[in-house]
Amino acid sequence: MAGSIAASAFFPGSLSPAAPTSALGERPDSLDVRGIAAKPASSSSAVKANKTRSHAAVPKVNGSKSALADGEHETVSSAAPRTFYNQLPDWSMLLAAITTIFLAAEKQWTILDWKPKRPDMLVDTFGFGRIIHDGFMFRQNFSIRSYEIGADRTASIETLMNHLQETALNHVKSAGLLGDGFGSTPEMSKRNLFWVVSQMQTIVERYPCWGDTVEVNTWVGAHGKNGMRRDWHILDSMTGHTVLKATSKWVMMNKLTRKLARIPDEVRAEIEPYFFEHSAIEDEDNRKLPILPENERATAAKYVRTGLTPRWADLDINQHVNNVKYIGWILESAPISILENHELASMVLDYKRECGRDSVLQSHTTVYTDCTNESGETTLHCEHLLSLESGPIMVKARTMWRPKATNSQETTALSW
Repeated sequence: MAGSIAASAFFPGSLSPAAPTSALGERPDSLDVRGIAAKPASSSSAVKANKTRSHAAVPKVNGSKSALADGEHETVSSAAPRTFYNQLPDWSMLLAAITTIFLAAEKQWTILDWKPKRPDMLVDTFGFGRIIHDGFMFRQNFSIRSYEIGADRTASIETLMNHLQETALNHVKSAGLLGDGFGSTPEMSKRNLFWVVSQMQTIVERYPCWGDTVEVNTWVGAHGKNGMRRDWHILDSMTGHTVLKATSKWVMMNKLTRKLARIPDEVRAEIEPYFFEHSAIEDEDNRKLPILPENERATAAKYVRTGLTPRWADLDINQHVNNVKYIGWILESAPISILENHELASMVLDYKRECGRDSVLQSHTTVYTDCTNESGETTLHCEHLLSLESGPIMVKARTMWRPKATNSQETTALSW
């Protein structure tokens, strides 16, 4: 049926049903050019009678038939034979169909060949990340979202630290070592073990802005006999400039006893093939952090923030506070004048104990002034303590601050 409709579009005229054959394999005696059986002469007597009556009804002009009547009579009496050429399809319809097909194909190709104005949008579009350098390094890209920037239109330190944590977990997953725990390998899951960070150091070269895409590279290595280190290097995916470098040290904790544990040989066999002995920060800050703020120093100014409590959303699946949350609590007690006029340049964190859901904490910050900048700008360094209100220390930290750039101080309201 569909074939008949398609053929009628290009070969006008109704097709007559095929004439019956006289015998098996025989053809009709009379066929036209299209192979359609011609009708017998006897069957056309009624048509001829109708044509005769129509000609008789045509009026005469000056005793003769009109030219129209003569023309019709001539056409009827001597009709032109049907040939192959006058049965060709309507080429205008065919040309219109071909043009429509080409326009649709061109539109589809335009959609498939679309490229954004910013090439960095095509880099790791879906953000899955991949293993590189013969399996020793993991790379993942992140786009800075509008809800990840602060008042100065740049990404916060918590945003960058979250990127570090995300790539660490995705590295384990991509390597096929993810068990049923939070970054735990299958052998660790069997023994109720999970990783906890004990120390971390970060150096921030610059803070990306909204819409920037950063490339995060991470790898792991050995740390002593019973630990592991993980390093990160964040780059601007467009310029290749360094955004942040970080290194960290990790130990194992038992999920049931909440005590530190040694690395079993089975777990070591899982992770050692991925060790890559390279440090992101060559000159690490190994200075000891003070147990208590040095109140006796004349240049020190102490700031305290009390009554800090974790929310339910601050807990991870290991039922303790995520390590990035500690950074926000540490900066809670920093003077607002520092946050407005300076940006965090480096940070050293020393984690002492985990924080639970019912903990109540207080944050201490002591500010020191150092005029060591080559350009004469005043730089600051702060020493921090995060402790339970009952006394035990949770985290000790040291932060270095540099003056913000002039263009960072210019804020523009976002229009929606």
